[in-house]
Amino acid sequence: MNEAVFSQIAMLVLLTGLIVWMGIIVWDLAKKSQAGRFGTLALFTVLGAGVVGFIVKTVMVEILQI
Repeated sequence: MNEAVFSQIAMLVLLTGLIVWMGIIVWDLAKKSQAGRFGTLALFTVLGAGVVGFIVKTVMVEILQI
């Protein structure tokens, strides 16, 4: 396994873990602030937009490289 393959695998695994960890933090924030259903949905929508943007950017880069 060369460095490029290791970096790609590590990026995928660690980034997935980071996204899951951020989801847990948002869930805890919603629970502690007693946000309710709408507030929790708003938190996940607004704060999850960054994650969605990153995923869309990654997909677009891969599509444009083909």
